[in-house]
Amino acid sequence: MADVISYREAVAEGIAREMRRDPSVVCLGEDIGEAGGVFKTTAGLFKEFGPERVWDTPISEQAIVGAAMGAAMTGMRPVAEIMFSDFLACCWDYLANEIPKVRYMTGGQVTVPLVVRTANGGGLGFGAQHSQATENWALTVPGLKIAAPATPADVIGMMAAAVRSDDPVVFFEHKGLLASKGAPPSADHVVELGRAAVVREGADVTLVALASMVPLALKAADLLSGEGIEAEVVDLRCLVPLDVTTVLTSLGRTSRLVTVEENPYQGGWGATLVSVVADEGFTLLDAPVRRVAGECVPLPFADALEERVIPTVDKVVAAVRGLAAY
Repeated sequence: MADVISYREAVAEGIAREMRRDPSVVCLGEDIGEAGGVFKTTAGLFKEFGPERVWDTPISEQAIVGAAMGAAMTGMRPVAEIMFSDFLACCWDYLANEIPKVRYMTGGQVTVPLVVRTANGGGLGFGAQHSQATENWALTVPGLKIAAPATPADVIGMMAAAVRSDDPVVFFEHKGLLASKGAPPSADHVVELGRAAVVREGADVTLVALASMVPLALKAADLLSGEGIEAEVVDLRCLVPLDVTTVLTSLGRTSRLVTVEENPYQGGWGATLVSVVADEGFTLLDAPVRRVAGECVPLPFADALEERVIPTVDKVVAAVRGLAAY
């Protein structure tokens, strides 16, 4: 394999590794076959595995997820693509009411081992219906695992864990990260779902971020370092399972917490994390908690306006400066 791999290539590589390993793994979605996916995240799969295992579907999110559910219940491990995460709303009944409840309602007799992968997030000027970060939608539904990798290696490792999971996983691939590059992982690389990573060590404040907010938090941390403030950056990687232990351990070192999330402030995952920290780690805190999050408005199309709505490096730096001086 090459010295570096892009996030986009890592998606296809992660799926291909699992398809080679397990013949029950199939892919389905719009334009994922010969076209290689609208974001080129399934490039090469159709050529290697053919139409028996890579299925081009009609433009119907309900059909895609409904077929995936049936396939999963009858012994396959489908990887279904919903082109934009905003369109999860079109198949929400399956995703919220059917898929996560089958295993429970059948007393474990029927499992639904499927992955719904989707292109997520803003920052690219795609407008209000194609730019939302929707992890917080899935977070409201018990029974779904939620993965949102920030690096190519994590894409491959978390895809392996997601495909092998006997519970349904919603796998968020951030559009703003698709061109980013990183070192490719080893052939047997698996990243356990629900295990956060400390991607930068620091003693003054903990920044907890997810997906595209991880590189943004790292940039903010570099700027703050020049001012003598050392931020520790935690890549949460998953929302379900949620690795609170890593966050609390970090807070034991820093005593200050800032969450950096692209979801809207109202109902964002940061609110859940902060409430757990208040319950389980209140005595670790030496300052109020701060949440840098998206504004509660539809996402604007214009670049300058979109930047006002979603988190930026400057917004994170300002929040940390305020906490450091508390």
